[in-house]
Amino acid sequence: MPETVAPQTAAFPPLTALAEEERMFQAAAREFAENEIGPHVTAMDGEGVFRHDLIEKFFAQGFMAIEVPERLGGSGGSFFMSILAIEEFSRVDASAGVVIDVQNTLVNNALMRWGTEEQKLNYLPGLARDTVGAYALSEPNSGSDAFALETRAREDGDHFVLNGRKLWITNAKEAGLFIVFATVNRELGYKGITAFLVPRSGTPGFAVGKKEDKLGIRASSTCELILEDCRVPRANVLGDIGKGYKVAIETLNEGRIGIAGQMVGVAEGALAHALRYAQERKQFGKPIADFQAVQFQLARLATETEAARLMAYNAARLKDARQPFLKEAAMAKYFASEVAERVASECVEVYGGYGFTKDYPAEKYLRDSKIGKIYEGTSFMQLQTIAKVLLGR
Repeated sequence: MPETVAPQTAAFPPLTALAEEERMFQAAAREFAENEIGPHVTAMDGEGVFRHDLIEKFFAQGFMAIEVPERLGGSGGSFFMSILAIEEFSRVDASAGVVIDVQNTLVNNALMRWGTEEQKLNYLPGLARDTVGAYALSEPNSGSDAFALETRAREDGDHFVLNGRKLWITNAKEAGLFIVFATVNRELGYKGITAFLVPRSGTPGFAVGKKEDKLGIRASSTCELILEDCRVPRANVLGDIGKGYKVAIETLNEGRIGIAGQMVGVAEGALAHALRYAQERKQFGKPIADFQAVQFQLARLATETEAARLMAYNAARLKDARQPFLKEAAMAKYFASEVAERVASECVEVYGGYGFTKDYPAEKYLRDSKIGKIYEGTSFMQLQTIAKVLLGR
């Protein structure tokens, strides 16, 4: 019989080093993920659609505004707690992990850091209550070279008029608020880039295009955005005009820790399934877990997963402590994505022929792991960042 995708046996219990509040939060996130998300994972993956009722539950339980202050409707938690939630959701379903990841580490964080008091009052309560957010930086010809933007923003009185096309925008199908990056003067290079808060409703010239049919994280929506004479009030500029590159860089540095947490969750989930299956599957009259080769394989994968988890936690702790974390975030994102793909691949091998079928969860973890090396900065970009910090360049 097919297995449930939710890894019910916890390979990684909460760390005793966590504060009591953090342990309780992690346990609550794990229970929610297994009980509420787990039963729907296979269907959502097959259909390529994320259930709206689940997103409503994310809001109701406070998972969409973990760091947002209580006065603005949020939970008033820490960045570290956001990483715990992303990790636990991703153990069960990486698509669920990325929904709350983008909301917390990118959209909410950008508004809290760069928004005016009026913008915070206008948008953060909605983002805490019922509005999904999306972060629109990438374009067809602007990926790793994130600042080669072709989307234009032209001043027109008390508005800006945006024209262009965005691609690979996570949460776009469900989102009600978008942070859109455009250039007000391409001759200025990255110094012309500006960030805009663009509500989906009531914004003329703004449209969400087709949803991509992806290899992994299939339930998570990834869509294009089409801006044709899209009128955005000047009051919706996020940060200063021409300072959008700072908004992007600083927010993505934090977002990479979120992706590290997501990939740690993928590795943990895959490994939990492999550990259980190795003790159930019998060959030559005994469980395959009795064979030393399998034991060593699982031990190595568990060690690498634990190392990735501690790197992600360390980067998150540094961020909360307002200490430099650029290098640590890049290292965590790079290493966790490498580990997730390796663990998920070997999980398929532990399952043998069953691992190559959609009746069992192993192949989904492998498909979901691949994106970790690509979005929010490819592995090569992380290595470049690490090298620059090490060499002081």
